[in-house]
Amino acid sequence: MKNTSLEIRSKIWIQDDSGKIIFGLGRLKMLESIERTGSIQGAAKELGMSYQAVWGRIKATEERLGESLLIRNIGGVQRGGSELTPFAKKLIHQFQELHERIAQDSNELFETVFNSEE
Repeated sequence: MKNTSLEIRSKIWIQDDSGKIIFGLGRLKMLESIERTGSIQGAAKELGMSYQAVWGRIKATEERLGESLLIRNIGGVQRGGSELTPFAKKLIHQFQELHERIAQDSNELFETVFNSEE
């Protein structure tokens, strides 16, 4: 593999024992977008998804974890919106740390296995 630059790529997610997705990069992006925009609708628009798609995935994660991820404010004078619960913020931080560690370990392992001199 001379003169070829190779990189490793991996995708991680957390799933339950039945194989249903609990959390991954997609849900991470959704929560980050909700935090940025202040609403599920805003996040859906930003991510090019439907409101139902975003809400369905968030709701599924909440049900599988048994924890709320959003504080939903009903409309009215202040327009409603959503904000992340402390649990959701912790989940984001934990997943980001896990993702970074796995990427670093994967890169080191890849260098050892694929770029070692024979």
